[in-house]
Amino acid sequence: MHDHLQPMLFSDSKESQAPDSFHELLASIAARPKYLPDWPESYRALPNEILRSALFNCRNRNLPRMFMKEVEIAVIGDGQVIYRGEELRQDDELVWMHLMHLIKKSPLGECVEFTPYSFIKALGWPIKGQSYERLRNCLSRMQATALRIQSKRLHSFVSISLIQKFMSRNERNENLTRWQVWVGKEMQLLFDEEFLTKVMWDTRRSLPDGIASKLFGYWASHRKPYPVKVETLLKLCGSGMQAKHFKAELKRALELLKKSGFLEAWDLKEELVVVVRRH
Repeated sequence: MHDHLQPMLFSDSKESQAPDSFHELLASIAARPKYLPDWPESYRALPNEILRSALFNCRNRNLPRMFMKEVEIAVIGDGQVIYRGEELRQDDELVWMHLMHLIKKSPLGECVEFTPYSFIKALGWPIKGQSYERLRNCLSRMQATALRIQSKRLHSFVSISLIQKFMSRNERNENLTRWQVWVGKEMQLLFDEEFLTKVMWDTRRSLPDGIASKLFGYWASHRKPYPVKVETLLKLCGSGMQAKHFKAELKRALELLKKSGFLEAWDLKEELVVVVRRH
């Protein structure tokens, strides 16, 4: 069993000066339903704060992952995200999306079991040993995370680990037939139905991990996307590319999103990107 970080909530103000809203936030966990909101089988859902941040970035998979220690993550719009853990990328986001889809069927805090075969099949990854190890690495990586999120709707910072506990092997280091995952009850606060974006699962998993998949989630979180600067999208993607190289890749990603049926049209005027969603 892996060591894991305990989720918690905290306020930046001193305890004696803690606002009533913070205490109300703590009390609301017990009052909320023990399940995540429901969504259709053909969709997956993530909080807007996640989709509008560079938490799951687009860096080249051939580059080694960095360890990030209390790093502020780029966010478009309201909110602040501070992260500690190994760098997360678009394959981690895909895994977390499907995991939360499975989690929503059970009370938060309880063990959820699945076969790695069924999980890999749902992701659309090839059924081979490399995919099993890739899935295990993604889940282990997300277990060893500390994520602090603040936005107007949350009032205080919410601090969680994306996964509370994960087991794929027993005490004798033998592979389990069914892997086990636990997610903390505090996840209710992030997965508030009013602040969730539901995305078409078939479209998301058909996109290659990278700029296209990242921007798919970002624009899905806006019913009518507003024009945005190329420089802003560069920060959102966290690709580490130079601006001129990113712009070329951005055009390819926009065309891919149009071919997928997600975008009706797109235009790049000087340094401003304008898109129209089809659905």
